Amino acid sequence: MYTSRRRQRSVPHECRQALTLIELLVCLAIIAVVVALLLPVTRTREPARRSQCRNNLKQIGLALHNYHDTHGSFPPAYTVDSYGNRLHSWRTLILPYMDQGPLYNQLDLSKPWDDPANAEVFKSHVTCYRCPSSAAAPDQTSYLAILAPNGCFRGSTTTTITEIEDGTSQTLLVIEVDAAHAVPWMSPADADRDLFLSLDANSKLLHSRGMTALMADGSIHTLPADMPAAERVAMLTIAGNDAKQP
Repeated sequence: MYTSRRRQRSVPHECRQALTLIELLVCLAIIAVVVALLLPVTRTREPARRSQCRNNLKQIGLALHNYHDTHGSFPPAYTVDSYGNRLHSWRTLILPYMDQGPLYNQLDLSKPWDDPANAEVFKSHVTCYRCPSSAAAPDQTSYLAILAPNGCFRGSTTTTITEIEDGTSQTLLVIEVDAAHAVPWMSPADADRDLFLSLDANSKLLHSRGMTALMADGSIHTLPADMPAAERVAMLTIAGNDAKQP
């Protein structure tokens, strides 16, 4: 009896090693198959995300132009109270033109965007305000206007299309930014001239081909990271007599 039990315990060491090796090979084979299946999916996702990002900006551009048709100008970058304190962003002002009328009607525009009175609206995430490639939180936006003294967005001052003497197709309205520069979508905060001009080959971009941008005529462009600074400066002004030459 003792001999029999001893034999049962004495499973050959070589056999245990062989089983372990087989299991390892099987695991590696499974991993290889999964990676092979996922690679085509990963390759097709980025073009789809880039396309969705461009579509988001197209909708924003259409909303801005519809706002212009209604009010006679593009919205200000932000509204202010009687003391000059910022209240609401242009992204909030165009909500009715983004099929978000009910959301807009819940706002108290006399109080700041982050006032408790507007907390419920902020909880609603407007998907068109966030690039699908962004790692930013759902309540943040990837799309920022460029605030510049002679630009389309000049603080609480509005701009009309007729004021854009450099040409609407040559003048910048909105750019996309990475997660590090994203802001809450309701926040009256945007990009400035320095942020836009800092774009270079080392910049963190949401898409490999460059920065997606909305022009004042509603067209969408991909701005390469190596775009010359002079061309970028020209895109910021509405009447600088420095439009980019074709």
